[in-house]
Amino acid sequence: TVQHSNLKMDLGFAVLFIGIAALISAFLLLILGVAYSEFTNSEIPPGVAHPGRLRLIHGLLIGIAIVGKIMEKMGTWSQVGFGRYMRDHVFARKGGEDTQLIIKDLQFEGVPVRAYQPKTPNAGKRRGVMFFHGGGWMFGSINSYDSFCRYVAKETESVVVSVEYHLSPEHRYPIQFEDCLNSTLHFVNSSENYGVDDARIIISGDSAGGNLAAAVCQRLVSRTDLNPVCAQILIYPGLQAVDFKLPSYVQNHSVPILYRLRAIFYFLHYINGEVTLMEDVLAGHHVPVEMKIKYRKWLGPDNIPEEFKTRGFTPSVATAHDEEVYELVQEAFEPTVSPLLAEDATIRKLPHAYILTCEYDVLRDDGLLYKKRLEDNDVPVTWYHIKDGFHGILSYFDWGFLSFPSAKTAIDDIVSFIKTI
Repeated sequence: TVQHSNLKMDLGFAVLFIGIAALISAFLLLILGVAYSEFTNSEIPPGVAHPGRLRLIHGLLIGIAIVGKIMEKMGTWSQVGFGRYMRDHVFARKGGEDTQLIIKDLQFEGVPVRAYQPKTPNAGKRRGVMFFHGGGWMFGSINSYDSFCRYVAKETESVVVSVEYHLSPEHRYPIQFEDCLNSTLHFVNSSENYGVDDARIIISGDSAGGNLAAAVCQRLVSRTDLNPVCAQILIYPGLQAVDFKLPSYVQNHSVPILYRLRAIFYFLHYINGEVTLMEDVLAGHHVPVEMKIKYRKWLGPDNIPEEFKTRGFTPSVATAHDEEVYELVQEAFEPTVSPLLAEDATIRKLPHAYILTCEYDVLRDDGLLYKKRLEDNDVPVTWYHIKDGFHGILSYFDWGFLSFPSAKTAIDDIVSFIKTI
């Protein structure tokens, strides 16, 4: 009996040892896989802020994607679902009770929102800031941008409303745009309830959220029954799905956190999920010749200052379009998907714009081109450029040892701009 008991204990320890060894081996393989992917696929040019920190953050995101893919293959969790959970619940810097803010999770026209209201008394009505998060229309939530919204609400003493619009691939365009538009209209029409002056409402967003903010502003300028939006804040926005060979797309095609092909992947998922068309869209096969001619005056590289071409740029050769590809992605040419393509009659009615760009970001030139279009139509523009910045840098303004000083400086500049409204 004693021998039998000892044998069971030995077997138990052996199984435990094998299990621990397997976990350690799997972890080491994951680390090696992440390192291999990061150093073979990513290019971080000289001048990027704290490249080691950027590689570590991007490595975490790659690791999440790899584990998510494994879980999807095992049938336990989808890769997208796992990625969202890790970003929104594990890595999100969500606070609890706040001594300076009243924070409420609400529904505006069926869309989840989080409202941040300063507790301090105010002599008059406050500003209102609508915020649409980034994440390629596929990731992001009110949790993942909680820290950012708290900071803006407290520093500007404004009411901030963060919108959790529906995400792709479960929901396609125009659901995300409609969620943002409808939640904005709800806030404008109920601004009295939040002590907000409906003539001092700002529309803002970063990345995909910057796209949505620009599109919502354009739609609202046609509304004569509302006070005009007083300003728009576009943080490294993606504003067109026509030309992915602009200088910034060429120079920064493999710079984390947003590769060029990943940007096209997000656009296609937003529209219809036809990701097999990525190479066709990159080549420009989705754009008919007459459209290329029409949009050249707005999207041509000649509209981009020479200083942004110093890292190398060769104009792309025009290619013939594929009618089948065009038919599948023609929503890309609607201004609600590509705000840069709006007509001048709409552009000239837009409010004062604050546009933030980053040097090492594929979306940099979208912001520069929109800046020029606005200025050409006499719309005031405040421009802030992060010379050592990469796409998504503002999300890491308060990440402890993984923080980026230029991100904090940029957010404080946004705060200063809001205070002028």
